Amino acid sequence: MAEVKAKKSVKKNVQTGYVSIQSTFNNTIISICDENGELLVQGSPAVVGFKGSKRSTAFAATKAAMQAGEVAVKKYGLREVKVVIKGPGAGRNAAVKGLDSVGLKVTQLIDKTPLPHNGCRPRKLPRK
Repeated sequence: MAEVKAKKSVKKNVQTGYVSIQSTFNNTIISICDENGELLVQGSPAVVGFKGSKRSTAFAATKAAMQAGEVAVKKYGLREVKVVIKGPGAGRNAAVKGLDSVGLKVTQLIDKTPLPHNGCRPRKLPRK
């Protein structure tokens, strides 16, 4: 029988990283990555304990960002982040405030919300 060796987990010490916030009308997803784009921590309002329509609130996004930020600071020693925001939801600015309150220094704030440049034709309006 061949022995199976378990991989040793190397403790990373990351100073700077990226935070991508995907904010929809129903949820807010926060992903914290290092400089290479490898995922360190992920959080959403459902992980914190919000269910149903409460996940779409700004308060839930703040709590989710705070929880993800705390884990990133304690486990990886993260200090500075560049924040990329996508989507039209209510948790956009609230998640950034949550990251700031944990002690992460936001060095850059980028809005990458996908906007159509008059691409697809909209559906026809219903008759009145």
